Amino acid sequence: MSYQSSLAANSFQEKTVLVTGGGSGIGRCIAHELAALGAKVLLLGRSEDKLKNVQQEIQEDGGQADWGSVDIRDEAGVSELIQQFVKEHGPIHGLVNNAGGQFPAELKDISANGFLAVVRNNLVGGFIVAREVFKHSMQEHGGSVVNITADYFGGMPLMGHSGAARAGMENLSQTQAIEWAASGVRVNSVAPGYIASSGMDSYEDPDMIARIPKFGKSVPSGRMGTESEVSAAVCFLLSDGAAYINGATIPVDGGSSLCLSSPLYDLQVAEKNNPAFEGFHRGETPEILKQ
Repeated sequence: MSYQSSLAANSFQEKTVLVTGGGSGIGRCIAHELAALGAKVLLLGRSEDKLKNVQQEIQEDGGQADWGSVDIRDEAGVSELIQQFVKEHGPIHGLVNNAGGQFPAELKDISANGFLAVVRNNLVGGFIVAREVFKHSMQEHGGSVVNITADYFGGMPLMGHSGAARAGMENLSQTQAIEWAASGVRVNSVAPGYIASSGMDSYEDPDMIARIPKFGKSVPSGRMGTESEVSAAVCFLLSDGAAYINGATIPVDGGSSLCLSSPLYDLQVAEKNNPAFEGFHRGETPEILKQ
């Protein structure tokens, strides 16, 4: 079995796409779909073992992949790696800024250093990667960037640091879309909501662990989304079919970003006619959702 993409076969033939955070979760899924569509995928992350594993998976499935390990907050390291990728693989046609991370906490309990660490991870790191890809490839050859943000609309209680950073990333995407358009570069964002992904297994806070399995019941669609559903939006925005889409943000959240707190309406979630799209043949259910 191979990846069951909704896009046409060979949509990314002879294209090279860089995916940050490509060693696990949503990034891994995106990398697999791009490779299945013919792209040469460049995996960037911190864990060499995870990156090597995804590279091996893609190659076993008949695709092409390379990897490089760096912390996206390391300006010099990122610049060096991007230049190495361009030297070895040629122009980078697409970039998926997916790497990031956060921890649950109320604002009153977050130190300045903790807040800054999340902002550096979820905003500054993405800025550095995109800037270096633009300078060393896309400024001359054009391309498409998709920045992964989050469903922060209306605030993110317990994730205020991440919400602030993700909102900043959306605004940064809009500025990039304007400033880089003259070079033939499009920049858009995808804002995932509650997605069943391996990242859910990284939380250690008991309260968060208890809440996660209930997330889907607060969404009009009545369920969590899949990694494949996020990847489908990302790959579309990278594709030629999105050639006139620039500076947009697509929520992939089952409607959770809509106004759901109205006292005039009791939320009724979908209980039928709402199948999930499961295109990722190597996808796995997070352990926390198996309980």
